[in-house]
Amino acid sequence: MDAVYRTVEREASAEFVERRSRFLGAVCPVTSEAQAQEFIAARKKAHWDATHNVYAYVLRDGQIRRYSDDGEPQGTAGVPVLEVLLKEGLTDVAVVVTRYFGGVLLGAGGLVRAYSHGAKIAVDAGGPVEMRLCDRARIVCEYAQYGRVASLVPEMGGVVTDTQYTDKVAVEFLLPRGLREPMQKELTEVSAGTLSIEAIGEEYAPFRPDAP
Repeated sequence: MDAVYRTVEREASAEFVERRSRFLGAVCPVTSEAQAQEFIAARKKAHWDATHNVYAYVLRDGQIRRYSDDGEPQGTAGVPVLEVLLKEGLTDVAVVVTRYFGGVLLGAGGLVRAYSHGAKIAVDAGGPVEMRLCDRARIVCEYAQYGRVASLVPEMGGVVTDTQYTDKVAVEFLLPRGLREPMQKELTEVSAGTLSIEAIGEEYAPFRPDAP
């Protein structure tokens, strides 16, 4: 299981015009071929009157890579879209670039540039993120210790997901894999050995590329 992979945060779209042809790039995070095909079908339905609906998708499961030129000259559309995903290091993502022909031929080189640009602006709109394998964890502390615990989580690269207040405070958080031991060491020091991290599971969570 990969500790880190890159995908997009959300479904999004962007468009531009190249020599009177209108290009609409759309991206969606997916985790299976069924989800990718569902997204592609939805885009084709929404733009049934378009000249072409070119797509590409990459999946972690099975290391799957698929693309379609959808009637454009071979190698001028689907492959450039796929190459944008690979160059960006993205997976579990699908992109559809829709073209409404404007009456002016772009040539092979022009098509490659246009479809590449359509994929790139879609990816940018979707917000590339790193999905990091995280420990889901909990720290139960006294109210007097809560302030330090709450600040320690982000200091160590984690994200607080829930806080429960009873006779004590239970702080639940996500911590990227590999940081639990350093955080426990710091927690032991600040609490004089009275607090410990309880592991309650694991999951992938999005982090911006510039996050700790």
